[in-house]
Amino acid sequence: MAKKQLLLAIVALTSLALSAHSKPLNIVYIMSDDHATNAISAYGSHLTSVFKTPNIDRLAAEGMRMDRTYCVNAICTPSRASILTGQYGHINGVKTLADAIPPDAVNVAALLQAGGYETALIGKWHLKTEPSGFDYWKVGPGQGKYHNPTFIEIGTSYGPRAQGETVEGYYTDLITDYALEWLQNRPSDKPFALFLHHKAPHGKWEPAERHLEFLEDVEIPEPETLWEDFSHRSPASRNFGTSISHRMPDRRNMIDDVTSDRWPTEQVDMTGMTETEKTKAAYQKYLKDYLRCVKAVDENIGRVLDYLDETGLTENTLVVYTSDQGMFLGEHDYFDKRWIFEEAFRMPFIARLPGRIAAGSSTNSLCANIDFAPTLLDAADLPIPNTMQGKSFFSTLETRQQPAEWRESVYYRYWMHLNAHYIPAHFGVRTDRYKLIFFYGLALDSTGTIDKQTPADWELYDLQEDPQEVNNVYGEPEYLDISQMLKTELQRLQEKYKDSHDAYPDLQKVIAEHWK
Repeated sequence: MAKKQLLLAIVALTSLALSAHSKPLNIVYIMSDDHATNAISAYGSHLTSVFKTPNIDRLAAEGMRMDRTYCVNAICTPSRASILTGQYGHINGVKTLADAIPPDAVNVAALLQAGGYETALIGKWHLKTEPSGFDYWKVGPGQGKYHNPTFIEIGTSYGPRAQGETVEGYYTDLITDYALEWLQNRPSDKPFALFLHHKAPHGKWEPAERHLEFLEDVEIPEPETLWEDFSHRSPASRNFGTSISHRMPDRRNMIDDVTSDRWPTEQVDMTGMTETEKTKAAYQKYLKDYLRCVKAVDENIGRVLDYLDETGLTENTLVVYTSDQGMFLGEHDYFDKRWIFEEAFRMPFIARLPGRIAAGSSTNSLCANIDFAPTLLDAADLPIPNTMQGKSFFSTLETRQQPAEWRESVYYRYWMHLNAHYIPAHFGVRTDRYKLIFFYGLALDSTGTIDKQTPADWELYDLQEDPQEVNNVYGEPEYLDISQMLKTELQRLQEKYKDSHDAYPDLQKVIAEHWK
């Protein structure tokens, strides 16, 4: 009798599972701006001992944490365009912060909408063209403000002169309010796809008032590479970028920021400090304000998860948490992003779908942000256009196995030569073990760049032996064959993704001089 009851229970559970899977999945896609994996405790880092993200960690504990997800251009607008279109910037037209995405570009939201989904975008858009593919949208123009922000809503004027409505409150809290309100009032007879985009923790870092004293008496651990000796670097990267310290005195640095009235919270008095003490103080100030902004994001993710639980939506809703790229938090003595180095290149990606994504799972599969749109379409059981250059990894989420003929490398390209943070244009390839970078040092025809040639050179990192990327081994005899193999792979990827140099004779000349 007990055996019969057990069989009946198994049949009932199987029927329920099949019934649930026959319903279109809901999608909640939550994306922050500049959220580094090192600032998510589920990923583990030198920060985890003093800073936790319990709600993001809950997603990881109940779903899958992807450990090798990368952006194809580590800067906000191009990355968002690649996420939306599944294409590289040279294809979708968004290579720099100054580029507008074409209104007719392939668009995952529009495809979900055409497939029967009710779609909404709430929060940071940061693409210059009016949002399309959304039944409802409410966005903060441009970067937006942390406190008392302005929002523009569907049906109102959109563009550089749009005034919008200024709302009292904190951006992170407000967009969660709007998202929950939309969820409560959406049509109940359709699956939904909610794109909830946080401004935080993008700079300048303005925490919520309730968090101004959070971490006040805590000493934030420093990354080992804060004090990196750059002598191993090539001349093409050695003296570029923006730093925490004064090591590059003619570049922007965090010391000058946190001691000036440009910094949005209380300034740091460094009178009488040594240069080492100044660097330490600037690092502490930067990290505390950054992590305070992350704390509000984590709290509000908890609100969304609680709502899904309370309304019975959890079981049939794919929840994704990610960022538009990573962020340097003092590693390599840097802040900002843009470089191909891991801390900026690597993105968080955590997905939960009860019953289909194993709780507490993880994967080392190499994925890129051009894969996000195909994956969401696959989850929705909708066709993936062949104009998308990415591939779905939804089966990896469900089975922890790579799809057949899955990528063995990720191609990266940063176009915005010397803009703002003084980082030279470069492209590169990352495989499971190695990373090869070519700094070509030219502005080309990219908008918003500085037309000044910088040194061209290669760098190679053995990520198995040197995960922190502090030993450039390009040119060392034992790595010559590896370098040639990676150059071949780089050329293959450029052909695969149609990133041609034909229109750039200056670049062809530089490549010819250095591609040996």
